[in-house]
Amino acid sequence: MGVPDTLVPSSNRFSPRFGVAYSPGATSGLLSKITGGPGNSSIRAGYGIYYSVIEGNTMAVDEPQPPYGLSYTSPGPPLFATPFITAANGSFTGNPFPLIVPSTNVSVKNPNTTQNFSGFIPQQGMTAPVPWDTYPYTENYFLSLQRQFGQKMMLSASYVGSQSHHLLLVYSANPGNPALCLSLSQVTQVAPGSPTCGPFGEETIYTSAAGVVYNGTRQGLGPDYGNDDYDATIGNASFNALELTLRYTTANLGFLIGYTWSKSIDQASSISDPGNPYDFAATRALSGFDIPQNFVASYQYNLPFERFFGHIRGVTTGWQISGITRISTGFPVTMHSDGDNSLMGSNPNGVNNYSLDLPDYNGGPLYLGNQKAISAHCPFLQPGIYYFDPCSFGLNAMGTPGNAGRRSFIGPGEINFDLALLKTFTISESKTLQFRLEAFNAFNHANFLGPASVNGDISSSLFGQVVSAAPPREVQGAVKFFF
Repeated sequence: MGVPDTLVPSSNRFSPRFGVAYSPGATSGLLSKITGGPGNSSIRAGYGIYYSVIEGNTMAVDEPQPPYGLSYTSPGPPLFATPFITAANGSFTGNPFPLIVPSTNVSVKNPNTTQNFSGFIPQQGMTAPVPWDTYPYTENYFLSLQRQFGQKMMLSASYVGSQSHHLLLVYSANPGNPALCLSLSQVTQVAPGSPTCGPFGEETIYTSAAGVVYNGTRQGLGPDYGNDDYDATIGNASFNALELTLRYTTANLGFLIGYTWSKSIDQASSISDPGNPYDFAATRALSGFDIPQNFVASYQYNLPFERFFGHIRGVTTGWQISGITRISTGFPVTMHSDGDNSLMGSNPNGVNNYSLDLPDYNGGPLYLGNQKAISAHCPFLQPGIYYFDPCSFGLNAMGTPGNAGRRSFIGPGEINFDLALLKTFTISESKTLQFRLEAFNAFNHANFLGPASVNGDISSSLFGQVVSAAPPREVQGAVKFFF
């Protein structure tokens, strides 16, 4: 049966949703054996479009820079004691504190002429939405089959998918022009005394050999601006999954087993992932939260001590063991570079956490998780535990963003058992006392912590190494009183 369109107040758009459900009623033949007869199986399918709102935190990062703003982005590593002075050359940006509040009648026709802006140029670190932003929406669809076996067990198999549109993508509003920088990168290409262009040189003034003066290589907002970003709803994502569930319940034993085989792909998994301003599709890769395979089982069992030792009230009754087991593949390893070989100047500004640049992949084997093979193939490694072969990557070629995928392979997986032994004493009809002994990561398996467990920054000396671990085995006791 269909569901009529519904209006979503937050976006003032219609959101169509449709669903069907069918339970086979065959009472004989092969179909009856497969479906279990009337009332024992069902087939469901659905489709819907769901609108959302633009992320609220984009307003939080839309802060102006000095002299009127509270946010400040240093053009280089600053001095701690005097954060408005660049450590490398001692240049003074200008202290915006105390904050100068402009007059309320300031406008384009009535500009403020009392403030000297030269110390605050280039303006950088600002993020703003584009005028054509619109509401994100997702198309969700699924097909599921359920089969019941008697009164104790049920099996479910589902295909679940989604296509997301108009997601937020952060990209440089004033990127450097790589071709222009390369044309000014050699001494023979510039006038005598002029600097040559290279990484992090987007704001430098150059004079070509022909005498043409370039006020930096940035294009879009002009030379008075550095790396400033747009928040634009131009991103897309997709998710597809096979989901299997088996549930079994009796008086003494119960378990729920779930398995998911999935893939999630996007252009940016959060606003900290910068987009390529010249090719928005270039950063499309596995999502930072993608887990291709995930197996989870939860279970509880009433220990039958009284069956073997007889009924001894308070001794052989009330014992239970329960637990959760998870076995899964890891998160994708996020690759990036803190350099600027791309010559785009998309350096971190407090919104995006790292540069746009990616390493170059030379086609060599990765030897994922094989420490012995990695050490043999890459003999000059720093001490550490490596998950992939760093010798298969190099810095991106000058003027290119790098050919390695932002996330193209999966990090170390997880095997974890959380177990609990429970003893319950019945005090009265409404009051019970329970003693619990719980062990997390009961078998002390070495697991690694989340998407950042492997260092994918080729600019770091830890590139390729496992850098964070999940907690070891932890055991705790507890007492619970129910009333």
